[in-house]
Amino acid sequence: MNTVLAIDIGGTYTKIGIVDKNGGILDSAVFSTKSKEPFAIYLKELISNIKQLLGSLNTQDKPMAIGIGAPNANSLTGKVENPPNLNWGKETPIVKAINEALGLPVYIANDANASALGELRFGLGQGMRNFVVLTLGTGLGSGIIVNGELLLGEHAQAGEIGHVNVDPNGRYCNCGLQGCLETYASVTGIKRTVFELIAEMREASPLRSISFEDLTGEAIAKAALEGDALAIRAFDITAEILGRKMADTVAHLDPEAFILAGGLSKAGDILLKPVKASMEKNLFVAYKGKIKVYLSDAPRDAAILGPAALAWSYVS
Repeated sequence: MNTVLAIDIGGTYTKIGIVDKNGGILDSAVFSTKSKEPFAIYLKELISNIKQLLGSLNTQDKPMAIGIGAPNANSLTGKVENPPNLNWGKETPIVKAINEALGLPVYIANDANASALGELRFGLGQGMRNFVVLTLGTGLGSGIIVNGELLLGEHAQAGEIGHVNVDPNGRYCNCGLQGCLETYASVTGIKRTVFELIAEMREASPLRSISFEDLTGEAIAKAALEGDALAIRAFDITAEILGRKMADTVAHLDPEAFILAGGLSKAGDILLKPVKASMEKNLFVAYKGKIKVYLSDAPRDAAILGPAALAWSYVS
């Protein structure tokens, strides 16, 4: 069976897997990215996990190529450049490092671009020609499909919607700017919102007893589903800001749809309904009632399908 090795590098976890041409995941593994550690330490652990994964395969299932989705990855240079949530320095030649370690062709894309390719080949994007994927995880990534192809731009950096400005006097972002969308509409962003609301609201909430480090998007969503006023308010604030910037994106791109992916999207209608309402309220009249918003239906371990689709685009 022909397969590829897929690597999805997130700010919190790295997921790796062996994927066939139809998107079937033969085997996978997850380990901590340890984002505060230098790249050399990460690379050693990555290669160790990959070799362990490959060791479980039959010889005929060995991968033909490797696809990587990583934050701030440049597909032209093969490097990860100035990643705001990874302590890897200015430029990390990750494609060269993995190629030298494993002897396979390696292809890389920004993690959200890879996610968009995954939706296009295996997911909700099948049959669509113009759509935007927003990955709501530790940060906010975005991948843009135009006329059935991934939009890269002149420097292979198109689609940094997470770093459009929400408020010039707003929250400081790890990228060095102030008021970026991802500081509000991401798992990290909604956690910051919760802690602001803890100081502002009087209502009792189970979230008050959780430290910032231990607080998760799942915990906030669970509290909101159970009717917690603070958690519901946090989702409303997040959705209002995200929907407004999605409306701005529509004015630039006129997409058929947005696909929301990543940890925060697992909140379901608690996020989806107010996001759609905010977007619709802020749309230019020519677009009203025309733009669809979906939650990615890919299972949690399917983050590797994006890098897999990237690899398959070169070898199939």
